[in-house]
Amino acid sequence: MRVRTTVVGAVLLGALSLPVGAQPVFDGFLCCNLRTDGSWMSDSNYAESGKRVVPVGTPVRVTGYGRYRVHVQINGGKQDIGNDYSRDIDLGSFAQRWVVSEDPSRKIASFPPKIREAIMSARVTKGMTREQVAMAVGYPISSENPNLDAPMWRMWISSFSEFQITFDNAGRVRDVTTDPQTRNLVVLD
Repeated sequence: MRVRTTVVGAVLLGALSLPVGAQPVFDGFLCCNLRTDGSWMSDSNYAESGKRVVPVGTPVRVTGYGRYRVHVQINGGKQDIGNDYSRDIDLGSFAQRWVVSEDPSRKIASFPPKIREAIMSARVTKGMTREQVAMAVGYPISSENPNLDAPMWRMWISSFSEFQITFDNAGRVRDVTTDPQTRNLVVLD
């Protein structure tokens, strides 16, 4: 006997994501500092030579979707946010992770000065919450960090420079483990 799954049944079971053309188009703000080469920002958020940081809170318009990418417009220019390593997240959810409806700048203004400085310099400091870390350096890629509530996030500044952020029981940064050169790039002491 042949079993058929209806589209409705598949959606109810969560086995089907929306087709690329049916994903939401919306306006919002970058949740996090993201690095760009001028046309491409990746969920890996590597700090490679020639990349500049597009600051958290920057107004963004999601204009469409492609294969593993979210097309956006920032400051009148076209960019793509690449879902390079978090492909277990459907594109609509991926877009809503990186482009949020509320401007994070208002929330950042209420943080202590050292936390604000860390976020604005795209670095991490002790005492930050997971949300503040994401604002500063982006979300960890889900292929290596499937649970954002985990006590440790494994992250990368380049394909060869890993750093691990350890959170205490209250969900605040306890330590960042990495080599000295990467530490200078990602940690605000």
